[in-house]
Amino acid sequence: MADSARHRRPPSHRGRRLRGLVVARLVLAVVAVVAGAVALLAPGAAPTTDRTPAAAAPVTGPPVVLQAATPRAVAEPVRVRVPGIGVDSALEQLGVDGAGALETPADYDVAGWYRGGPAPGDVGPAVLAGHVDSTDGPAVFWRLRDLAPGDEVLVDRADGTAARFTVTRVERHPKDAFPTDAVYGPTPDAQLRLVTCGGEFDRAARSYRDNVVVFAELA
Repeated sequence: MADSARHRRPPSHRGRRLRGLVVARLVLAVVAVVAGAVALLAPGAAPTTDRTPAAAAPVTGPPVVLQAATPRAVAEPVRVRVPGIGVDSALEQLGVDGAGALETPADYDVAGWYRGGPAPGDVGPAVLAGHVDSTDGPAVFWRLRDLAPGDEVLVDRADGTAARFTVTRVERHPKDAFPTDAVYGPTPDAQLRLVTCGGEFDRAARSYRDNVVVFAELA
């Protein structure tokens, strides 16, 4: 499965003190197989192969101006827990492949952290991504759409500490109108985004039509 559109690599954050400007384009899209397997991708990138090949529709988004930063002030995340929807998952580290696409979690039941962005608890928007389902049934972020403002998200870190976030809003956007600025744009404080797919499953395109994005802030 492949997609022909081109894009730039995702932005990189590395701590509290911002310096320099880096222009980057990044949109997460979710590609599903015929029976419902889902992969999270950057705009127009060639997706990694899942259990069954799928066709991806081009996804575009506006460029985002982000700022580079000094090394992280908090330890890297190792686990995410969302009690309200029964999520308790280790975190893979996600980078980008040679085509600039966001890597997808290898395990459908495990979420991933985009290591090119802030660590949860650092200033800026930390991004966690996960599959919604697979040919075998619901995956790690199957119930992400059920979250509501006030719900709690806990991220355990490598040093034994945990960052506690409170959900502020849950949004659903067409994949061709992904809110790139809102998800990846700079923030004055520590925030968290959880991303998966949602909406109607387009069997002709073999893809979910939308993305579900949960926004949360450090409690």
